[in-house]
Amino acid sequence: MKQIKRILALLGILLLAGVYIATIILALTDDPNSMNAFRASIYCTIIVPVLIWAYTFIYKLLKGNSNDSTASFTEELPSEHVDSDIESDSKQ
Repeated sequence: MKQIKRILALLGILLLAGVYIATIILALTDDPNSMNAFRASIYCTIIVPVLIWAYTFIYKLLKGNSNDSTASFTEELPSEHVDSDIESDSKQ
């Protein structure tokens, strides 16, 4: 899991660096698309880290890796709450 996180982080860094460099080059050359590149860099600054986090979170949920510091939702709930919810649903 750590290797996947490192690879995703490196890809995210490279993607953001490329977008920032393209934005700076377009701004310095007074290109008419420089404002669109600036908007894209702001968008990527927010979206790329969120997507990387979401991919790793879903990967952890699918793999069931409980060795990590964050537990899945079912592991956080005490079993008495889960059992009482199931019993209340079956009575209705």
